[in-house]
Amino acid sequence: MRVAVTLACNECRNRNYRTTKNKKQQERLELKKFCRFCKKHTVHKEVK
Repeated sequence: MRVAVTLACNECRNRNYRTTKNKKQQERLELKKFCRFCKKHTVHKEVK
């Protein structure tokens, strides 16, 4: 089963992306994605 998560930029804290992850995965998802507000690639972390 997969669960929906929201990703937020580490620099500006805007919530830019929604994705899914495996429900059994315990750690927070962390991906490097493009932030349209910062206009550069930054680390995006999972938020509640």
